[in-house]
Amino acid sequence: MTSRTLPMIVPAQDLPPRVRVHEVGARDGLQNEKAVVPTWVKAEFIHRLAASGLTTIEATSFVHPKWVPQLADAEDLFPLLGDIGDVALPVLVPNERGLDRALALGARRIAVFGSATETFAARNLNRTVDESLAMFEPVVARAKADKVHVRGYLSMCFGDPWEGPVPLHQVVRVAKALLDLGCDELSLGDTIGVATPGHVQDLLSELNEEGVPTDTIGVHFHDTYGQALSNTLAALQHGVTTVDASAGGLGGCPYAKSATGNLATEDLVWMLDGLGIETGVDLDALTATSVWLAEQLGRPSPSRTVRALSVRSTPSHKE
Repeated sequence: MTSRTLPMIVPAQDLPPRVRVHEVGARDGLQNEKAVVPTWVKAEFIHRLAASGLTTIEATSFVHPKWVPQLADAEDLFPLLGDIGDVALPVLVPNERGLDRALALGARRIAVFGSATETFAARNLNRTVDESLAMFEPVVARAKADKVHVRGYLSMCFGDPWEGPVPLHQVVRVAKALLDLGCDELSLGDTIGVATPGHVQDLLSELNEEGVPTDTIGVHFHDTYGQALSNTLAALQHGVTTVDASAGGLGGCPYAKSATGNLATEDLVWMLDGLGIETGVDLDALTATSVWLAEQLGRPSPSRTVRALSVRSTPSHKE
C-alpha cells in the first residue's frame, strides 16, 4: 500500500463504513473506443485492476459483434482471466444466446441492460420497454436456476436526450419489474449525466417507498455536467454501498451521443479515502494502471485524480 498522506481522512456522519466499487472500465469504458483494443491489453488491464484491490470487475459483453465490435473478442478474453483469483467478473448478456455463450465459458455473474424510457429501449434494444423485459425473463430465470448472480442495469433513470425528464414512477416501475424477474441487484444509470443530488435522493426514496430495498441498489453516474461525485455522495447519504465507476474515467454510450465519460474510479476512491470509507483499493496502484492504459490508447486519462497524482509522481528534470 502507498505511504501517501493525502487526502487527510475526515469522516462524515451517517455514511457507510465500506463501499464496493463495481469497476466497469474494461466493458463500459472500452466499448466506446473507436480503435479496437487488442485482447491482450484488455486482459492485462483487468489483471492490473484486480491487483489494485478491486474485487468486482466487469469483464466484457456477450452481445452480437456487429453491435459492439470492440467487445467481439469475449470468447478469447474471458479464458485469459481464469487465474485472477477471488475477483467477481460479471459480463453483460442481452439475450439467451448471449447467456449460452457466457455460461459455456464459466461465467458466474451476468448483467442484463434495460431502459426506463421507450426511446432508448428502441434505440439500444430495438424493443419496447416491456418487450425487453420479456426478453430478459428467460435469461434471468435460467441464470438463477444455475445459481448465477444477476445484475439489472437500468439506463436513463434521470433524463433522456429524446424524452427529457423521466418521471420517478416510470423508473420505479421498470426497477421493480427487473427485481420481480429475479435480479439480485439493480444499477441505476444516469446515462447522460443530468442528475443532481436532490433528484438522486428523491428517486432512492421513491424506490424505498415502493418496496425496493436500498441494499439491492447500486448507482452508475456519468460526469457530463461534473455532478457524478456529488450525486454519489447523495446516494451514500441514503445508504447505498455499491458504486459503479470506470478506471481513468473511460466510457460513454454508443447509443446516446450526449453520454460522456463515467465517474472515474480514481476520483471516487480519492473522495472515499478522504471520508474514511473503506474500499480495499490502492489508489496509487489504480492510478498507475490507468496511466498504463492511457499509454496503450495513445491519449491522457480524463480523470482529474490520475492527472494530479501522475504529475506529483513525475520527477522534475529542472536543475
